[in-house]
Amino acid sequence: MNYDKIDKKARKILQENDRGLYTVPTKGLYPYQWNWDSAFAAWGFSTHDPRRAWAEIETLFTGQWDNGMVPHIVFHKQAIGYFPGPDIWNVERVPHTSGITQPPIAATMARAVYEADKHYGRVHMELMYGRLVSWHRWFVKYRLHEGMVVITHPWESGRDNAVDWDAALANVDGSNVGEYHRRDIDHVDPAMRPKKEDYDRYLALVQFNRDCGYDEDHIRDHGPFRVADVGMTFLFLRACRDLLHIAVELDHGVDEIEGWIKTLKQGVERHWNPERGHYDSVDVRTGAFTNSLSSASFLCWFAGIKDDRMLAHYDRIVGQVDFGIPSNDPEDPHFSHLRYWRGPVWGMVNALIGIGLAETGHTVHAERLRKQTQKLIAEHGFWEYFSPLDGAPAGGPQFTWTAAIWLTWASPHAKGRF
Repeated sequence: MNYDKIDKKARKILQENDRGLYTVPTKGLYPYQWNWDSAFAAWGFSTHDPRRAWAEIETLFTGQWDNGMVPHIVFHKQAIGYFPGPDIWNVERVPHTSGITQPPIAATMARAVYEADKHYGRVHMELMYGRLVSWHRWFVKYRLHEGMVVITHPWESGRDNAVDWDAALANVDGSNVGEYHRRDIDHVDPAMRPKKEDYDRYLALVQFNRDCGYDEDHIRDHGPFRVADVGMTFLFLRACRDLLHIAVELDHGVDEIEGWIKTLKQGVERHWNPERGHYDSVDVRTGAFTNSLSSASFLCWFAGIKDDRMLAHYDRIVGQVDFGIPSNDPEDPHFSHLRYWRGPVWGMVNALIGIGLAETGHTVHAERLRKQTQKLIAEHGFWEYFSPLDGAPAGGPQFTWTAAIWLTWASPHAKGRF
């Protein structure tokens, strides 16, 4: 296998998806700047172009709201036909943005970019620090429930149609959203994407949030969907720990961030489903566990939770598939190996899980996962996601975050860690 050639291809994908100061996830399917996609892109750029890496993060934060929230999409340039576009979100600001957020991994990736070149990155880290703190404060103020991070729309999780949301979404009325055309199924086989009934409910939630002026207090009290997402809690805990490291590095105060970490660690225990024996999401409206064992449940190690309780599930699942951790337990009756977040494996989730395993001492597990992901991408290409059963590529091709995690973690030439 010519890994030098694959490294070159990964860098070329970042270049092809580069729009000057930000990247798109892939051409056609996703024509704007997505929040956590850009954080991964910055990490990828940091392997060979720190200047471009910082531009990615700084451009993402041009979309930050006055209340600190960083939206999940920033609409820098018009892309005809994309749905739902800025006209649907109707956010009164420039650049136009969506009205919801996404997994808060920017602090984690900013730290990684900084560590790659501290000399160049120092001034950029100083300039970004306050913006990162503001976003974290927004989460603490509006999105913590008993120490768990709450989402008000499935898209905020980054795992749009995960099984975690099924019960809560059943209470969302999507019958009156009107006619619309989805651009995603013009580019990708509809069998690989969320179903129409899912999308109707997604749009109903967009309309609810928009019609109340994105009032977080109103959404908290009256919104039809409110789920404590185990993946968001783990990723936010990790991000707060990385922000703490940055604060120490820059000689800023740490008491506030340490308080957040303490609260989130308490929240982690509330995500433990004792009957099922795994970390789980919680429907805040009912208090019930979602009874979903997804790839997000294995982000515990990335969050710094030095806990062996998930290893039995991990070993069981990787014993059934060939390419890492699928987005849904293969034994779940809703498992679908090619439908978005209901079964496929995602390279960037493998990377986060693998890094967490290595950092918490599970080095054999970590290296096996890295090798599996290396083989998957080397043999099947830089796709959005893949079948965990046979590696069949799915979703969008030439995908930014798959190229990024190849350069930073999966390639034999990568450091394989932060």
